[in-house]
Amino acid sequence: MHDNGDARSELVEDTLLQEANEAILAIDAADEGEKQGSHSNGNGSMINLDATLDTTLEMQKFYVLAKRQAWKVEQLSWDQLPPVPEGKGSGEKRARRMAIWRSVVTQQLQADTLASLLSSQLLAAAPDLPGRLYYTTMVQDEGRHAEAWIKLTNLVGGMSEPDPFLDKLGNIVLNADTLEEKIWMFQVVFEGLVIDRFRQIAAGAPGTILAELCNRLTVDDGIHHGSGVVYEQRLLARVTPRTKRAIWRMSQEMWPLFVDHLMWRPQERSWASRAMQPRDLATVKDYMAQERRLAIKVGLEIDTPPGF
Repeated sequence: MHDNGDARSELVEDTLLQEANEAILAIDAADEGEKQGSHSNGNGSMINLDATLDTTLEMQKFYVLAKRQAWKVEQLSWDQLPPVPEGKGSGEKRARRMAIWRSVVTQQLQADTLASLLSSQLLAAAPDLPGRLYYTTMVQDEGRHAEAWIKLTNLVGGMSEPDPFLDKLGNIVLNADTLEEKIWMFQVVFEGLVIDRFRQIAAGAPGTILAELCNRLTVDDGIHHGSGVVYEQRLLARVTPRTKRAIWRMSQEMWPLFVDHLMWRPQERSWASRAMQPRDLATVKDYMAQERRLAIKVGLEIDTPPGF
């Protein structure tokens, strides 16, 4: 008997959303008092950032939640379920279908390899103890995700063509100058948007290891995203306008690449690009609207780049 994670995912998602919302509401009033009691050096920058930042109320919740939801790669139903949908028909059709699923798995391995690097950076850069404790769980999560994708990649015949735009996006965030820029793009935007993608993959591959893994990642990345929103709120309350402008510039730079990433398909799926273009463009508009809502939530003003 195996655990497909579906019922657990729904319960945990409801719980983490409720707790994240409670945390956000709890700090709204506190932010005003902290701003009034903070000290500035006269040009807008804050003195003693480490001493004034206390995220215990918020990050402890996500730390406990992440520890409670931690799982092991060995718990996936490796010996009980097929890795991906096996399909029917001739050998040629099954091989073509396997190539398509291999490209899906490859892109997720590529993404979680970058996420492992980024989460390590966040752990090293977090300026307060509660933040660092939380990021220890995120480093473990991303390493676990990469491990699972590596095992699944081996089961489907190895890697296929990687997404060149995903690598470019990852490198921009990895090389960002500030913690606030990294959290904004990685946890708030990317991990917020990918949750729907995991749900789509799981729905298209029922009864497989791929679906089981995506169900678990929906929960994990929901926690990562929720914690990123709350932590970014606290950090942005203490930064100079210069840092917020840097985040705005990064968002403007990232969008053309992100659109290329959304619309890119490897050779195995390139035949679908023309037919999927209307849906891809609708997805782009939806993601842009989500980004603007997320920006408002964390205290930023991010507008749509020219040409979009």
